[in-house]
Amino acid sequence: METDKVITQLKRIRGQLDGIIRMYEEERGCVDIVRQVIAARSSLGRVSRDLLSGEATRCSKERKIGELDEILKEVFRY
Repeated sequence: METDKVITQLKRIRGQLDGIIRMYEEERGCVDIVRQVIAARSSLGRVSRDLLSGEATRCSKERKIGELDEILKEVFRY
């Protein structure tokens, strides 16, 4: 995953979190807030999987098996 894409996605997630805070401060409905929390959590998961996948690809190309094993353990932990 390219750095620019990661930064863009993380900024989008930060915006989601800011929105969740506003919703909570405005005492919006619990279901609406939880939906936004789930969406933000899903976005974070996607970023972490993409980062780990990119790192796994790099390690396999460079034949760094020890690092690849560590990355795969992280991927499958979640």
